[in-house]
Amino acid sequence: MTMNVLICDDSGFARRQMARSIPKGWDVEIHFAEHGKQALEFIQQGLADVMFLDLNMPVMDGYETMEQIRSRDLPTLVIVVSGDVQPQARERMLAMGALDFIAKPIDSDKLIELLRQYGLYSGKSGGGELREAAQGEKIDRLDVYREMANVAMGQAGEKLAQLLDVFINLPIPNVNEIETNELRMAIAEIQQKAHVSAVSQGFVSTGINGEALVIFNDTDFASMVKLLKYPSREDAERLEVEALMDVSNILIGACVNALSQQLDLSFSRSHPMILGRHCDLEKLLETNVSRWSRIVAVEIGYSIEQHDIHFDLLLLLPQASMDMMFDKLVAHSEVSHG
Repeated sequence: MTMNVLICDDSGFARRQMARSIPKGWDVEIHFAEHGKQALEFIQQGLADVMFLDLNMPVMDGYETMEQIRSRDLPTLVIVVSGDVQPQARERMLAMGALDFIAKPIDSDKLIELLRQYGLYSGKSGGGELREAAQGEKIDRLDVYREMANVAMGQAGEKLAQLLDVFINLPIPNVNEIETNELRMAIAEIQQKAHVSAVSQGFVSTGINGEALVIFNDTDFASMVKLLKYPSREDAERLEVEALMDVSNILIGACVNALSQQLDLSFSRSHPMILGRHCDLEKLLETNVSRWSRIVAVEIGYSIEQHDIHFDLLLLLPQASMDMMFDKLVAHSEVSHG
C-alpha cells in the first residue's frame, strides 16, 4: 500500500536533497510544503502519513507546527530534519511527539536505518530517484547558499550552546548578492547598533576564499562576559577581549568546518584578528572588504533571549568563490543521492 510522505522545508534545495535520500524501494507518494501552515493543510487532507519536518521556517516554524499536531492530535508520524543540532532542540521536539531527529545534511544510510527501526521500510539501501515534483523546481542560487549557511549556522550554534550551557535561538540566514558598497544596506539591522566590537578571520581553499566576522554591540558584551563565568579578579578590558576571541573562535571554527564537510574541501584559516572595539561598524566594514567588488553576504543573527544577548556572524565571500561553491554543492548533492 502506497504511503504518503510530506517533506516540509522552506528551502527548495533542501526539499530536493530530502527527496533524493528516500530509498528507491519505498512505495511512497511524495508531497512538498514550504512551511508549517502549508504542512498542516496536507496533513488534514490525509497526505502526510510520514512527515519530514524542518525547524527554521517562515510563516510557521517546526516548533509551532509540532505543537499544532500535538494539540489537535493530527494523524502523522514526524521525523525532524534540521540544521539546528542542539540537544535542547532535539529534546524539545521529541517531547512534543516527534518520532526522531536527523541532522542536515541528510545521510541516506542513517535515514534508511531509522526507517527500518520504526518499521516504515524494509527494502534495500540506495537513494531514491528525484521525484517529478522536486525535479521541476528550479535551483535558486540564493536558496542553495541559504541552506549551506543554515547547516553551518546550526553546527556553530551547537558548539556555542555547549560552551555557555544555554539554548541558542537560530534564525533563517539572510543572504544577499551585492556590490561591496551596498553592504551597509544589506545589514541594516546590525548597522542600527551605535558601536560594535568585531573579530575577523579569513579562510581559504583551492579557488575559494572568504572572510568571517563576529560582531557584538557594547551592551551584549557585558552580558556575555557574565555568562562565560570568567574569574572576576581580572580587569574588565582584558575580559572583553577574551570573550570576543573565545566566542569568535568557536563560531567561526564550527561554521568553516561545516562548510568544509558540505563542500568536501579543507579550509585553512588565518589568525583571528580584532578589527575594532567600540567602533563604528560602517568604517570597520569599509576597510575590510574594499578589495572585492561583488560579494555574497551571509548574515546570521544569533540570540540568547533569557540573557538578552544578540550578536551576529557575517560571512563575506567574493562572487567567484560563491560560483565555485554553488557548483560543488549541487554536484555533491547529485552524486550523494543519485
